[in-house]
Amino acid sequence: MKDAEILVFATKGTRSNEEARILKLLQNFKFQVVPFDRTDKFKSFISIIRQALQTKPRLVVMEGTGVLGGVACLLLQWFFGIPYIFSSGDAIAPFINLNYPLLAPIVSVYEQILCHFCAGFIGWTPYLVGRALTYGAPKGVTAAGWAYFSRTTEQLANSRVNIRQQLGIPHDALVFGLLGSIAWNRQFQYCYGYELVKAFQKINSKNIAILVVGDGSGLAYLKELAGKDLGSRIFLPGNVPYEQVLDYMAAMDVASLPQSVDAVGSFRYTTKLSEYVAAKLPVVTSQIPMAYDIGGDWVWRLPGAKPWEDSYIDALANLMQEITDEEIKTKKKVIPERLADFEEEQQILRVTNLVAEIINPIC
Repeated sequence: MKDAEILVFATKGTRSNEEARILKLLQNFKFQVVPFDRTDKFKSFISIIRQALQTKPRLVVMEGTGVLGGVACLLLQWFFGIPYIFSSGDAIAPFINLNYPLLAPIVSVYEQILCHFCAGFIGWTPYLVGRALTYGAPKGVTAAGWAYFSRTTEQLANSRVNIRQQLGIPHDALVFGLLGSIAWNRQFQYCYGYELVKAFQKINSKNIAILVVGDGSGLAYLKELAGKDLGSRIFLPGNVPYEQVLDYMAAMDVASLPQSVDAVGSFRYTTKLSEYVAAKLPVVTSQIPMAYDIGGDWVWRLPGAKPWEDSYIDALANLMQEITDEEIKTKKKVIPERLADFEEEQQILRVTNLVAEIINPIC
């Protein structure tokens, strides 16, 4: 596609969910995709440069913030005058600081340079857009993501019964659940789901169960932590097909959305929130900005700066101990049918307007 207006790639990798996201957002343009191989990032870096020089696009678009991808964008801008925009769901330097604190100062400089020289920024939250603008991005737009599937009330009810039977969850249990990547953080000895298991172990209620769906380096740790309750009160089925995400969520009564109240978690939304709403699940989370900006009476906002700290886990345990069917029903009644922040068509329109005005600036 020699006449493509845009060259696009995702540093998370070819055929990743992030590549699918950015291609959807750019659907109103002619684009050429550069495959990005995470196992050979330098080769991908060379491919980006080569294809940009061969096709001479009017714009390069990067989903993600991987260093070699970012350096390719910068070189194309500095030496060949090809502008770029990039999209991110995290504050880069604080995120890197979680696992590689010694690299954080260097990555902070990289983040500021990447923002300063870009033609525009697509943030997964408005907070990230504000951060990019502060670092010098001339334009910005928010595209928070969306739920890819939907279910009717009847379908959710059927899935609730079927998935509970399949996993062995008692039909009358109150299930606190989570679906996501179960990646282990060595520095904090934490992964998603840790807070649910630890809170569960602090209570004596017999009708509470835990369901954590997903895979990753922390799954084996969660299974060990669950101990004798694994398979009877704590359920860890691993990965499930993406098209069945809402079916597994339907087996839950309360959805967990743990985030740290700091320069990482406070900048985030998560596409899981739109899926939890689609599954008609009230949400328990921390006191991050999103919980006030988007969450209404269907959200519990727990105290505690970190979901791995005692204050948060104790508050979660107290909620598990005292929660009732009636309280959950009350929360469910006020869950919105949809969230405007996660409307797919609106996000495509916003990004289309931003990109169009970068490619064809209004004089």
